[in-house]
Amino acid sequence: MDITQNKKNAIAFYKTAYEGNPRQAVELYTGAKYIQHNPAVGDGKESFISYFERMQQEYPEKSITFVRTIAEGDLVALHTHQIWPGDDQYVTMDFFRFDENGKIIEHWDAIQQIPENSANGNTMY
Repeated sequence: MDITQNKKNAIAFYKTAYEGNPRQAVELYTGAKYIQHNPAVGDGKESFISYFERMQQEYPEKSITFVRTIAEGDLVALHTHQIWPGDDQYVTMDFFRFDENGKIIEHWDAIQQIPENSANGNTMY
């Protein structure tokens, strides 16, 4: 298992889908199955594609920055900063599980809106 390549593939998969080409992301980076744990997105490849195609149509000006990537075994974690229309900003943490061929087969995530004020004065990154 090539952890360095899995990290690159997780970023490429997410960026490709997020920036408007989820079908290409699925074709290039997913394995035979794709298990989705985000409750807002249906299970499987076609549901993933439909969700990201809709997000691209509704919010074409959204942006994403990959802040950090961590990998262990068959898992890769991405820490991202997303900016949506109206300057809505979010921090996300996505976890991807890879098969033995280096293809993504499972996804979990958590998302939190970045507040205007912080009680501790620290950023979320």
